[in-house]
Amino acid sequence: MNPLSEFIRGITKDNPTFGLVLGLCPTLAVTTSMENGIGMALGTMFVLVGSNMMVSAMRKQIPAAVRLPIEIIVIATFVTIVDMVMEAYTPELYEKLGIFIPLIVVNCIVIGRAEAYALKHGVFYSIIDALGEGTGFLLVLMLIGGIREFLGTGIIDPFGVTLIDASGIITPAQYMTLSPGAFLTIAVLMTIVNYRRQQKAAKGG
Repeated sequence: MNPLSEFIRGITKDNPTFGLVLGLCPTLAVTTSMENGIGMALGTMFVLVGSNMMVSAMRKQIPAAVRLPIEIIVIATFVTIVDMVMEAYTPELYEKLGIFIPLIVVNCIVIGRAEAYALKHGVFYSIIDALGEGTGFLLVLMLIGGIREFLGTGIIDPFGVTLIDASGIITPAQYMTLSPGAFLTIAVLMTIVNYRRQQKAAKGG
């Protein structure tokens, strides 16, 4: 296997949101802004890397009968670390993300990669897989959060850094920062991604 190919696969073909269609609950719920998306994705990436590494390292010693409970314990350990660090150092972001930080424990992306990849591969490639999936998740949450924040407020300013300020030019559509905006944004993006895949498949055929 090629490490670079494994990494890129997590961003493109096996992208958690557009490829595997996993983790949609936090994707829809927290992406009211790019900042929230970045915070959620980085927390998830940390848990992904840590849990993939530990599950892969212990895979030959884990009895099949207790495989899933052990995976949950490992994942919960890293989620607890993320929860405590974010509460201590980024309290405002911690408040915004709320319950979705501890819910990383049951995030389909994390459990899915532990089951589908870490249990079958060595530590090095399991870490590469986690980094690829985490990066793919990060890019998607940044994109969705940026679109919703821009259309909903006219401004994109993650962590106090103003990237775009068109509040004086456009009329913000506040519903974009609400649930309907989340569903509309991800539906349009998934349509574009699937259309491009169909085009590529047609040309390949």
